[in-house]
Amino acid sequence: MTLPSEFDLVHFPISRDFVNEMQLLFVRECLKQGDLVCDVGNQGKDLPDLNGAKVVTLDITDSTAPDVVADITSENPNIVVGEFDALMCTEVLEHVVDPFSAIREIRRIVKPGGFILFTAPLNARIHGPVPDCWRFTEFGWKVLLRDFEWVHFRKLATPTRNLFPLHYGAIVRNPPGLKESDPRELIFSRVD
Repeated sequence: MTLPSEFDLVHFPISRDFVNEMQLLFVRECLKQGDLVCDVGNQGKDLPDLNGAKVVTLDITDSTAPDVVADITSENPNIVVGEFDALMCTEVLEHVVDPFSAIREIRRIVKPGGFILFTAPLNARIHGPVPDCWRFTEFGWKVLLRDFEWVHFRKLATPTRNLFPLHYGAIVRNPPGLKESDPRELIFSRVD
């Protein structure tokens, strides 16, 4: 068993608070009573009060008894196009083997105009559940979420380590149409 480092012990609670704050912002600004919300990769995590929205949990394994057992990187025939009003994908994308396919499936299952919350660590050790494949920089988020309308983008700075945030969080809106833009046409600016 891997023992947590001093860095982990100090920063893990800070990152958890950041994820919780992003969830509360998402609930406050994006959800309303009666919405159907998909929580991807819940793994038995507690959720905040969702303003009367109904939650459907989705996970690749049935070990935590999700409502839907499915792989978010594949088209799931049991989930119809635009089934969900909103979706939460917190602490998941770093674990999928193909994040681009996950984004395509998320766009497919969230109705046009629906909101999506993403969070993922950048400055974190390898962690479970296995596999832990990816870390996304601010530029990587811009590429992954290029076809969404950006609502909020937040980063949690690592104290004393400029340009290596602990965590990122994004709230985006699924626009009408499922076009995919060419990431080679993106324009990037310097990050300070």
